[in-house]
Amino acid sequence: MIDQGIKSRPVYERLRIDHSGLRHLFVADTPSFSVEPLAAEAQALEVWAVAPLDSEGVSPALTDERHRSFRSVQGLIQRLTHRLKDERMGFRLYAAGREGFLWDVYGTAQQAGLGRQEVFLTHHGSTRRRVMCVHCRTFNEGVTTTIAQCEGCGAQLFVRDHFSRRLSAYMGVKVDAELPGDVPPAEQAYQ
Repeated sequence: MIDQGIKSRPVYERLRIDHSGLRHLFVADTPSFSVEPLAAEAQALEVWAVAPLDSEGVSPALTDERHRSFRSVQGLIQRLTHRLKDERMGFRLYAAGREGFLWDVYGTAQQAGLGRQEVFLTHHGSTRRRVMCVHCRTFNEGVTTTIAQCEGCGAQLFVRDHFSRRLSAYMGVKVDAELPGDVPPAEQAYQ
């Protein structure tokens, strides 16, 4: 029962350095993304990544001052917000990670005044979805099935293929709105 209607799902490409940029920052929600191809293209590439959970309490082995490790995605986004306030023309931002992270980064960049031509995104990792319940506006993280129970109002939500870039989430609508209790079986669709 996967939705075949609206296809607003973003399409991602492989990251490449935009050589018209003067300063380059790469951010990732995991350190597992191989940044070497990008670093080979841009000598002054800064790299920010969220450290794995098992590294808690371990000093990061940074290769130089251009690499920075964060404890959480929220910490990285918060620091990015402050960093972008001081940036000028010629700055390019690259992001790799799960979809919710990518569009949180994109939203932060837009609020700071960066345009579409200055931000580059690529999907890496899990395809689990962030789903916003259109009934109570709760964000449900890590959804793997076509039908999921809302953590806010308890409604059985049909996970649509409609992706809101502004909200960084797929839309979930009550599956049994017309016939209460008539909930089809959920299908495993996202890993």
